Order: sequence, then structure tokens, then C-alpha cells
Amino acid sequence: MEDKSIYRLIETFCLSDSLECYDPYDVWMTDFGIRVKQLYNTNALLGLIPAAVVTIWDQFFNNTLRIGYKKQEYPTARATAALALLNLYEKNQKEEYLVFARKHINWLLDHSCKGYSGLCWGLGFKWAAGDGLDYDENTPFSTHTPYVLEALHKYVEVTGDVTYISQIKSVFEFYENDIQTMYEDDESLATSYGPEKDRLVTNAVSYTLYAYTIFLHYFPEKEAELSHKIRKLFTFIRNKQRSDGSWLYEPENPDSFIDCFHSCFILKNLYKANRAVALSGCSDLVNLGYQYIKANFYTSNHQLFKRFTLSNKPSIIKFDLYDNAEMLHLAILLDDATMVSNLHSTIGRKFVVKNGVYSAIDILNSRGNKNTLRWAVMPYLHALSAMNTY
Repeated sequence: MEDKSIYRLIETFCLSDSLECYDPYDVWMTDFGIRVKQLYNTNALLGLIPAAVVTIWDQFFNNTLRIGYKKQEYPTARATAALALLNLYEKNQKEEYLVFARKHINWLLDHSCKGYSGLCWGLGFKWAAGDGLDYDENTPFSTHTPYVLEALHKYVEVTGDVTYISQIKSVFEFYENDIQTMYEDDESLATSYGPEKDRLVTNAVSYTLYAYTIFLHYFPEKEAELSHKIRKLFTFIRNKQRSDGSWLYEPENPDSFIDCFHSCFILKNLYKANRAVALSGCSDLVNLGYQYIKANFYTSNHQLFKRFTLSNKPSIIKFDLYDNAEMLHLAILLDDATMVSNLHSTIGRKFVVKNGVYSAIDILNSRGNKNTLRWAVMPYLHALSAMNTY
């Protein structure tokens, strides 16, 4: 894809007042889909057949028609759109990029979750996440809020405009007062996924770690306290890395999984945190994790990264743009020029078409989930905006 084509693709999706779209999760947002998911989470054996029927209907029969689904906005789509535009603005100072980045940020400020100590964001829809673990559409997460926080921080950095500093400080109150401690000892700390003592998820801890490195810029009087917390969060992640470089999604759950994009999240957050605060041994840890991904997820015959190296449920998706977009972004951050060039080219051939971007290739080698921004067009555009070739 040529440089001008990259700009046009990013502009097509990000220079818009509305980012409403369909989503790969649409079927699981319906009342019936939620009930099926809850049944599967409670009893996988009983729920397997109805879950399979719903999945097959959604992927093979309703993927284009979208019967019974409705478009909606997603906070992470708005946040990553703002981040992509701010990256482009840094390259050529085009005022339109800044105008729409502000529009996306202001939309986010108007659509934060309600009833919490500070500004925060979540999925924006009901999510049956696990057995007895059902989140409503107003539930904020430690994994989603950092995208908005990063956009706010990036805007301040790029423009020098201090308008959003009070909002950044409000996000800090959410982390301090609503995100819970799941585990702590003298050396390490693990925080919750949402605003309850819900579950211990490795990438959630890494997002909290990264968020606190941003807060350091705005609370110089708390530097010692925040740096101590950052190092304890890092120690937990370091201690949970397996000898081969991987992390389980839930490190205390023997039935957990290892997938590509969550692994990339952890490594991206560690890399960015280490730029702000020198974390002893972090570079070696990131390198080990990166080598694990390249050695175990990459499929040389397709030149794409697969979904899982350890799975706890069947899937009809062969390749997902989310995995490959996050890997592309990680390779950009780690300056792996060969990987960036090869993966960028393959994604362009296999997921991008003249009138849009697909997010999935199924087991029949058919493309699906067209122009679904949350998952995973915006992460892909964000990665493209970070490339240094234009």
C-alpha cells in the first residue's frame, strides 16, 4: 500500500462525525446471544451446540445481511481514531486531523461511564464474560480506559494545549478509587479488570501499569508513590511470564488461553511504560515475549499470525485482523523493519478491499466482518499511522 493510500484509508474512517458501525460481537449483544453465552459460560457441554448454531448463523449466513443487529458507537474506536489522527498531525500538521481528533475526544468525554470516581470507559454493551461474570453497558474497564487516557495525553503532548489536563486527572481518580487490588505483597501488585474484585487478567495489569506511567506526567508531587506502584505492577507481570516468553490470559486459571493480540497488548504496554520509567529487565522480557509470538503464532504459508497457541474453546476464525494489526503495531514500536514490511503487505492483500477492510478470515477462507471499527479496523489504522515510511 502506497503512502497516499494509507492516508486516504485512515481519512476515510477517521475524518467522520459518526463512527457508528457493526461489530463482530453483534450477535452476542442480542438478548438471545447473551443467554446462550451465559449458558456456555456456566456449562460448556450444554451450551456448546446452541453457541455453535449462533456462531455459524452469524458468520456464514448473517455476516453481510446483519439481520437483527444495529450499528453503534464504541469508545475504543473513537479513542484509536483520535490517536491515529494525532499521529498523522505530527507528520504534516494538517489542521483537519486536529479538528477531528478533538471531536472524537470530546465525544468520549460526553460518553464516559457514569457513577464512578473519575472519567472512565468500557465496551458500551452488555458482556457475558464468564461464569457468573456479567458486565453491563455502563461498566468501565482498566483495559479500555487507557486508550482514551493515551489520546488525552497525546493531544496535550502534540499541541501543548492544557485543556484536557483536568480530565486526565479525573481518570487518575478512577484508577485510584475504583480499580481494585486483586493481589499484593511487598514486591508485586495485580489490579482488577473492572471496578470490582472480578478477575485477575494479565493484560489488564499491563494496562494499569501503562496508565500510571502517564499519570506521572501530571502528578509530579506523587512521583515516588506512583513509581513504586508502577514497579510493583511490573514485577507481577514479570513473575507471571512463562519460561518460553508467553503469558496466560488469566495467570491463576489453569483453563486459560494464550492468544496473539492480548500478548501484543502486554508487550506494547510494557514497551511504552519502560520508555517513561526505567524498569529493570523490561527490555529482555519484551524481547523474549516478542520472540515467542514470532516463533509460535506466525504461519509462514499464509504470512499471517494465527489466533491462539493455547485455546480453551473452538473457533471458526482462521485469521483475525486484530491479531495482525496489533502485531504490526508492536513490530513498528520494536523497529522490526522486516516484519513491518512483510506483515503490512500481507494485511493489505488479504484484509483490505477497495471499499473497506475486513476483520476476519474464516475456516472456509472467506472474509467477514467488514468495516467493523472496534474489532479491528481502528487498531489497524492506528498501527498504519505509526509507520515511519511516509
